[in-house]
Amino acid sequence: MPTNADITPGLNGLLKEASYGQLATLMPDGAPQVTQVWLDTDGTHILVNTGADHRKAKNVQLDPRVAINIHDARAMRIAHIRGRVVEVTSAGADQHVDELARKYLGAEKYPWRRPGEERIILKIQPEKIYSIGVDGDVWQQPEGGAQ
Repeated sequence: MPTNADITPGLNGLLKEASYGQLATLMPDGAPQVTQVWLDTDGTHILVNTGADHRKAKNVQLDPRVAINIHDARAMRIAHIRGRVVEVTSAGADQHVDELARKYLGAEKYPWRRPGEERIILKIQPEKIYSIGVDGDVWQQPEGGAQ
């Protein structure tokens, strides 16, 4: 049984910023599939908002294992996370995508909503987290300074 990893204060902060995120899921044939995503957190889970008909949503229904890469604009704070989708919900998903549009775009509403589209939130429980520069740890400069 996998163990859960806690979201640290530094990672929580990075997830609450307009940071860059990539989500890896597994295709039905086992091949990896990576998508650029907007990320959020409820303090325990990593949240990804998507269309119910998108490939990543279909993939996690077949296999809930995922990997996430997140970094700031300069890639000085980076976290690699492995976990599982533990819940898929449409409750609050429309409001959540508008919150993400405000965070990432400065827009009041998500601008790419399609008529009749169902939005869902993927709740991901982290199981392993590797990070650098996130919680006070710093990159080590090579000898002789930056190249």
